[in-house]
Amino acid sequence: MSSNYELSTQSRDSFGTGASRRQRRENLVPAVVYGAGKDNESVMLDHDQVMHSLEKEAFHSAIIDLKTDKGSQQVILREVQMHPHRQLVMHLDFQRVRASEKLHMKVPLHFEGSDVAPGVKTDGGILSHPITELDITCLPRDLPEFIAVDVSELNLNESLHLSNIKMPEGVELTATAFPEGEDPTIATISPPKVVEEEVVEEAADQEAGVDAKSADAEDAGDA
Repeated sequence: MSSNYELSTQSRDSFGTGASRRQRRENLVPAVVYGAGKDNESVMLDHDQVMHSLEKEAFHSAIIDLKTDKGSQQVILREVQMHPHRQLVMHLDFQRVRASEKLHMKVPLHFEGSDVAPGVKTDGGILSHPITELDITCLPRDLPEFIAVDVSELNLNESLHLSNIKMPEGVELTATAFPEGEDPTIATISPPKVVEEEVVEEAADQEAGVDAKSADAEDAGDA
């Protein structure tokens, strides 16, 4: 169970609102580590290191090597609490993982090949993806950074559905991800909006022309 991310921590032995404010002034983020049948552990992390990590999409669905006073621990990020008005991390929750226990995670979708899809390249369509992540379960060793979705063969007005997605080996959708029997749209290529706008404008111009002719006819009648 390898990790591409490593975070260093220091123990946290003071608590409460005042202590939290002081820690944040010192550029530290309070966090808790829990799970795997062990006691909860309160730690602090460097705020700049945390912010830099959070900017990376893969960090949110990765196994993290967390260095604490009790040694190196394999964890996943479970919750991030942000300040409502500032770019400030208020608190983090990390869950320990066991190699033999399946994880339940949200993993992002990466849509590949949109630049060569006929519906985009030839017909000028617009790719949209109403679903951007999936709830999955897998062992830690099988946890993917993302799930690739190939849209390179999509034509205009065509769609890919959940049933079209090939899940990586060892990865399964959670039973509650979508209602049983549903096959939601993952990606679709729609006509460009500019064409729709031109049609609306043309219809408006035609209507204006009809109104103008009617007005001219009325004026001629009055004369």
